[in-house]
Amino acid sequence: MRWALFDEIVRMSWDTVRSNKMRSFLTVLGIVIGITSIVGMTSLIRGFDQSFRDLIKGLGADTIMVAKFSVVSASSGAKFQNLLNRPNITSADAEAIEQGAPSIDAVDIQLQGRQERIYYKSQRTNSIQITGASEAWPISVQLPLQTGRFFTRSEVQRRNHVVVLGQTPAQALFPLEDPIDKVVRIGLEEYTVVGVLAKRPSPGAFLNVDDFVVVPFTTFAKQYGYRLRDSGRGQQGMSMVAAVPREGVTREQAIADVEAVMRARHGLKLDEPNDFDLVTQDAVLGVWDRISSATFLALVVLSSIALMVGGIGVMSIMTISVTERTREIGVRKALGARRVEILWQFLLEAVFLTSAGGLLGISFGAGIGFGVHALTGFPVSLPWWSFAIGIGFSATVGVFFGMVPAIRASRLDPIEALRYE
Repeated sequence: MRWALFDEIVRMSWDTVRSNKMRSFLTVLGIVIGITSIVGMTSLIRGFDQSFRDLIKGLGADTIMVAKFSVVSASSGAKFQNLLNRPNITSADAEAIEQGAPSIDAVDIQLQGRQERIYYKSQRTNSIQITGASEAWPISVQLPLQTGRFFTRSEVQRRNHVVVLGQTPAQALFPLEDPIDKVVRIGLEEYTVVGVLAKRPSPGAFLNVDDFVVVPFTTFAKQYGYRLRDSGRGQQGMSMVAAVPREGVTREQAIADVEAVMRARHGLKLDEPNDFDLVTQDAVLGVWDRISSATFLALVVLSSIALMVGGIGVMSIMTISVTERTREIGVRKALGARRVEILWQFLLEAVFLTSAGGLLGISFGAGIGFGVHALTGFPVSLPWWSFAIGIGFSATVGVFFGMVPAIRASRLDPIEALRYE
């Protein structure tokens, strides 16, 4: 097809769109909605996905978490009641791993499951997570300090009332002064602030991962009545052990050593499955990959429905357009226009309409993403391929649904077309 003819077809398509504004708008409305949902949701899902991955990577690439149960076992289809009946993870487990696993360099025990407000003079926080941990906590989670220090092994052993603040409580309680060595109240107990942790990657304002403080796990257990060495069954709160391999040791060897120690402590036979979970960064990322992939697939399916509706609208309007312009087609054929030229005229007109809808959808989708980010702090990511998918989908819809009316127009008999009233 000659360039001059292509240029003429494009100008004719534009004239058709401009002279029938309402009809053109209704034609591409479904396309606009579909592409808006694809681009908008992709930007939010990708942004959340990347931020959540950064948060998971804070676990440490080689850190092995020993837990009563986790998302790994829960996602595998295990019955929740059976998971609750597993033995508790205790400080004795942590000591056994530290002494009996030669490939492990550092062991941390973490106690969670308590929410409290923290008070300083007239300031107070919302209810935030209280975490009990050992002096090895910064090594296991790889979260640096912004200021101050972490508590020591002797402070853990003596059950000292010292606390390290996350970013949210530090900013809420000490907006204008240095928090180090200040005394805050957690529940009914007073604690001395010894450090402030750096900010974590956050998947958005709705999930503030800096809403926590860390105290020695021995102090935590004393204040909240945790049984540190009781491995009985039942739920006493969330307790986990984090094991960090020695330098030069493979993660697989470290996992094997930790598993052997835990199976021996729980008296498991060779044919009995583990009654505990060994969780690594890769395992959590694997679960998240399945969740995010299913979410993205659902997005594509829902958006495809809107695109299908839009495509049917394009085919209907283009069929009406062929009927209305039958005499025009007859005149063009009488003047020498070939079937392929008529076919391309209507096909490109459909593609022009749907591509315009695609561009509008991309603009609206990107606007929604940035608007949500500005209002809530929700992370946004707009990769180039999301725009390519938007344009590609809209153009494909134009080709697919515009083909039938275009073929019908190209096959009109010129004499019958000239007689059409």
